[in-house]
Amino acid sequence: MSLERERREPVPTCPFCRHPVPANGEESKMFLTKRVAVNDPLAFQQMGVRYYEEGDYDTAFGYFTKAAELGDADAHYFLSVLYQEGRGVEKNEEKEKIHSEEAAIAGHPIARYNLAIIEGCIGRGKREMSYLNRSVKHFIIAANLGCNDSIQQLKHYYSAGWGQHRRLCRSPSCKSGRRRCYKKSTERSRTERSS
Repeated sequence: MSLERERREPVPTCPFCRHPVPANGEESKMFLTKRVAVNDPLAFQQMGVRYYEEGDYDTAFGYFTKAAELGDADAHYFLSVLYQEGRGVEKNEEKEKIHSEEAAIAGHPIARYNLAIIEGCIGRGKREMSYLNRSVKHFIIAANLGCNDSIQQLKHYYSAGWGQHRRLCRSPSCKSGRRRCYKKSTERSRTERSS
């Protein structure tokens, strides 16, 4: 009897509830519907993805909105994509950025990367270093979260000289001497450590 059990393949189970994993699409949808009924944000997000892939963007938007209200980072990211593409909703750059920021704050690497791109485009258009520095910070965070495209963008930024911090006097527009700025930055760091 024990040899027969060993020969059978184990039935995959859910690591949380230990129920068998759904075998087909209908069982999966029924399982997701049960999880949606108990306000599981991941279930709302997965249902949204299903409807998005089927082309029903209005229903997908509803599911993503509910999942985002429950705090799902992926749902915020998908909402930003819907607002960017104008699927199921009107194109809206402001709402796109809001949902990208929410997803990035929650730790979504692609949303953080997209924010860096948005900030970089604003900075290049206005020729303001504050936006470009903010863009570099977003790229660094996204790279730390595992986004390889961010590393490539950082290489590009640093080779162009955009990611240089003014306090360390790497900017060609710095009027004071390098030694003086270096001294100020080390004094600042010492006082921050001591307090």
